[in-house]
Amino acid sequence: MSNKMFTLTVPVTFKKDGKDQTSFRRVGAVFENTRDNGEPFLSIKLDFPVAVTELVAFPPKADGDDGDVTE
Repeated sequence: MSNKMFTLTVPVTFKKDGKDQTSFRRVGAVFENTRDNGEPFLSIKLDFPVAVTELVAFPPKADGDDGDVTE
């Protein structure tokens, strides 16, 4: 079984120096798994209940720090 992880985030748009910018706040993790028959599936684990309309997943950072993600 495969178990690839992605950091689940919520995009937050704000203005800085008069320009629109987006940061990404961590809200959980997504795990890519493979069933015994080879069929892939995703498992989503939220850090807390989330009331948003969009979630964005990124691979975890190389240093393992998956706190507040800004991309």
